[in-house]
Amino acid sequence: MLDGQAIRVRMGKIVDIFVNDISSIRTGRATAGLIENVVVTVYEGKKMRLVELGAIGVPDARSLTFTPWDQSIIKEIKNGIAAANMGMNPAIDGQLIRMTLPALTVEQREDYVRLLGRKLEGVRGMVRDARGEQRRDLQKAKQKKRFRKMNLRWMKKSCRKLPMSIWPSWRKYRGKKRRKSEASVLE
Repeated sequence: MLDGQAIRVRMGKIVDIFVNDISSIRTGRATAGLIENVVVTVYEGKKMRLVELGAIGVPDARSLTFTPWDQSIIKEIKNGIAAANMGMNPAIDGQLIRMTLPALTVEQREDYVRLLGRKLEGVRGMVRDARGEQRRDLQKAKQKKRFRKMNLRWMKKSCRKLPMSIWPSWRKYRGKKRRKSEASVLE
């Protein structure tokens, strides 16, 4: 795994995992990411995510709607959302399910900010592990004399700088989540 492009792709995937992971953190505003990965049991015991069963809408800052593509399973979906214990009370309104987000307390906001910090530290660890593997591979290549000294020095330097090149994207997502959480205090 001495290809510089492979390590970039791996670290890009790590950032994508982080972005997907933090999309489920509440910020005080309704987003589709809050419920899209909720798993409900439909069709005689088959477990499916909400995003696979219908369309999620965000009519305003405090409410979500879910319109199932198959209206025959609307009650099962409602029960699955209620069982997910997300603090929302789903209600069937004709052909869609409405959910209202309760306001976040100060303690909940602080918990979410701490959770965001833990997730960010986990991603940093994953990037450190990927970079460590790359460095170990470089050391093995050096012992086998597969590279010239200049190439090896350049590869080590680029391996060392790679996490810093993707760091701004982490800060961007973390900053957005933190600002949204703090802005909901003012609402």
